[in-house]
Amino acid sequence: MIKKFYLIIFFLTAAITASAQHSVDVNVSGLGFLDNREYKAFTERSRTYSGMRTAIDFGLNIDSLNHIIIGINGIHEFGAKPYFLKVDPVAYYKFESHKWLFNAGMFPRKDLLSNYPRAILNDTLMYYRPNVEGLLTRYQTEYGYETLWLDWTSRQTPTDREQFLFGLAGKYLPNPNGPFYLSHYFMLLHDAGPAVAIPGDHIRDNGAAQIRLGYNFGKKTMFDSLSVEAGGMLSLERTRSVSGFQKPLGFVASLYASYHHIAIFDEFYKGEGHDVTYGDAFYRKKIYNRLDIIYTPFLFKHIKGQFVLSLHQSPGQLGDSQQAFRITYDLGRKKLFNFKDDN
Repeated sequence: MIKKFYLIIFFLTAAITASAQHSVDVNVSGLGFLDNREYKAFTERSRTYSGMRTAIDFGLNIDSLNHIIIGINGIHEFGAKPYFLKVDPVAYYKFESHKWLFNAGMFPRKDLLSNYPRAILNDTLMYYRPNVEGLLTRYQTEYGYETLWLDWTSRQTPTDREQFLFGLAGKYLPNPNGPFYLSHYFMLLHDAGPAVAIPGDHIRDNGAAQIRLGYNFGKKTMFDSLSVEAGGMLSLERTRSVSGFQKPLGFVASLYASYHHIAIFDEFYKGEGHDVTYGDAFYRKKIYNRLDIIYTPFLFKHIKGQFVLSLHQSPGQLGDSQQAFRITYDLGRKKLFNFKDDN
């Protein structure tokens, strides 16, 4: 970890020396989690996740649009040794204007892909895969946004498989000040074999999509926030040269309501079962409901702590539950110093 940090500092210094940067800033953020899952429906996933993620990165601001960001994001699981067993590098180019965002490199998924439904991208990714490794671009106006992304999860070697994810996600508001909106999410995993062929192995494609119509009540009710959504889900599963695409379908609906420090989120699914590699396993069920009861005891400018009790109901298993506490902090970008352009 120390060697990686020194290497990052070296490249940071070299970049500053080689070009006339306007400013350098730093950001420190983290996520602490204790997530106990008691599942009878999926005993292999009935376990406790606990740990702390800590990230630090330095930004080289070439101008108001172009940025180079370099840092590290390390995880320590409580009770594990040595400390910070896994450290993920952060290194990417970022272009950001009023309407456009473009990232290239290894960058945090938080606030970019974290709004995906759990049926498509499960919620343990925030613990164990905090970065996207690839590309992401987003176009945003008052009528909504569209995001296109590519995440490389495994580079092909003689023994390692070639795997990457790509997807689309967006939200459309017919009236920027109106209550209705349309959102969609798509993800596909391309899973090819290693460089040394395995007899009987085939390329596999696996993914899912959802489209939802939503209504945001805004401040028209007693709640601070109230919204409902309903739509459809499709998953895609194919083993090339063996079978065509399997396309299970289903109906999904959700409700979110918050009042002061309390919130609930309820999601219901009914339809065919889905086997989505990066999705929540509960959506293999033909009927499933999840109720999250969320209590936020403290919420400050840079720190938020939440308790979440999740109740999972599926055929034959009505008592599955999950108890989680998460604390997040993000100090925001703090300017360190400016550079004068002498050219």
